[in-house]
Amino acid sequence: MGYNVDHSPDGTESYNRGWNASSEIVEPHMHDLIDFVFHLDTHLRAIALQFGPWIYGLLFLIVFSETGLVVTPFLPGDSLLFTCGALAATGILDIRIVAPLLALAAVLGDTTNYSIGHFVGPRVFRAEDQKSFWHRMLNRRHLMEAHAFFEKHGGKAVVLGQFMPIIRTFVPFVAGCGSMTYPKFAFYNLVAAVSWVTVCMGAGYAFGNMPAVKAHFELVIVGIVLVSLIPATWGAIFSRHGRAAEEVDGTAD
Repeated sequence: MGYNVDHSPDGTESYNRGWNASSEIVEPHMHDLIDFVFHLDTHLRAIALQFGPWIYGLLFLIVFSETGLVVTPFLPGDSLLFTCGALAATGILDIRIVAPLLALAAVLGDTTNYSIGHFVGPRVFRAEDQKSFWHRMLNRRHLMEAHAFFEKHGGKAVVLGQFMPIIRTFVPFVAGCGSMTYPKFAFYNLVAAVSWVTVCMGAGYAFGNMPAVKAHFELVIVGIVLVSLIPATWGAIFSRHGRAAEEVDGTAD
């Protein structure tokens, strides 16, 4: 499925949904997903003009799935919010509707993910010994360590994780597996979701329609993803060095 752009004599553009001749049976391709993400502004504008208010339901579904289902971490998050802010600045989307709607989608998605982790975790991580590979992987000790980590650092993990692609999909699940108390999770989840939507959508609203940004939107999207991955990358490097130092100290002892 694609969108055909028709140029009228007065210079305006209209978007019509079209089908390729060979696509009576449509199969999803990674190329289509990449094209959708890198040209979010064009695709969302086309969908908004063709389907009107239904676009709000689509945006809600994308954000809910990206935050609430561990099988869909590949969906756009930061870039989607940035694009929504840019479209809201032009009047295609109503900022009074889309901002609170997507904040609600993020809250409900994270809550659903937490609930799944809370339900699945204790039933999966039941092994008490190290006799086999799966017993080592699904040892109850890991669950208790996760619980201790989120009780100590949970608030920071939930809030910062919301700004990291892929990681934000797994943080609520792990928090649920680790039995982080729900009242504590609910508070930081609300702070994280509102902050995430406000920052990303606000940036799009303020800068998304600058000529330089519109002319190089693909590069902006790549930049957003790279910047949002910096904290996770730095944390992984720091953690690896920390473990290496501990191993050296242990060997020395």
